[in-house]
Amino acid sequence: MKTIISMENITYEYPDKTLALKNLSLRIDKGKKIALIGNNGAGKSTLFLLLNGILKPTNGDLFFNETKLTYTRTDLKKLRQKVGIVFQQPDSQLFSSSVYEDIKFGPKNLGLSAEEIQLAVNEAVRLTETGDLKEKPPHFLSLGQKKRVAIAGIIAMNPELMILDEPTAGLDPYYAKKIMRILKDIHHENRTILLSTHNVDLAYEWADEIIVLHNGTIMAQGTPVEVFQNKELLKQSHLEQPMILEIYQQLLDKHHAAIACEYPISKKQLIEKLSSLLPI
Repeated sequence: MKTIISMENITYEYPDKTLALKNLSLRIDKGKKIALIGNNGAGKSTLFLLLNGILKPTNGDLFFNETKLTYTRTDLKKLRQKVGIVFQQPDSQLFSSSVYEDIKFGPKNLGLSAEEIQLAVNEAVRLTETGDLKEKPPHFLSLGQKKRVAIAGIIAMNPELMILDEPTAGLDPYYAKKIMRILKDIHHENRTILLSTHNVDLAYEWADEIIVLHNGTIMAQGTPVEVFQNKELLKQSHLEQPMILEIYQQLLDKHHAAIACEYPISKKQLIEKLSSLLPI
């Protein structure tokens, strides 16, 4: 599988001497859905800013499509055209007079033609269901609406890697599900999606791969089942096991059942597995 972006021995220290990341190495493969989890202060936001070139590492190297980033203006422009980031607080990236102008800003700066810009904006609006918001000023929108508009602005740039910092934070269940449905719709084999979350249940159900970050170091990187079955890792990282996996594992233990080759990753799958273990 092709690696879209990688880090080798990255360290980042803030001006106040806070060491956010420590000798971190990481590989992100093309086309995956990846959840980055970790407690507050683990270094997730710093990692995202490094991946987008907003921050430059104190030590270590970043590679995009196997080419080392030199941090020249040209290199950074190329990186940011292909790596889009949606911040946790959408107000930090919504600044135009209308939603339409905000979504148009990215593709316009890419130097696309008027027709290409229109097509990109229309597709982003369709995917995020923001058509009825196009003429509204962003500051009049709800948090859930602002997050969808921020996502639309990045989609319109057609990035290879899309990074989202806590996309469901502060949202009620309805809007959280709406955001996750959008992320499902925009994912494809040529686009990698990396999001951070504190919600282990969301990470377990959505992601192909889990990265656990703790105190500036990567503790684990693997499939959701591999990572969340490691109870010692979860204890060290101050994380809990996802409810679906915990219930299923306890049921297997109670009935002394053989370990199934596939673990359930959704409520529907869990119910089906329970029916097979507990026939009525």
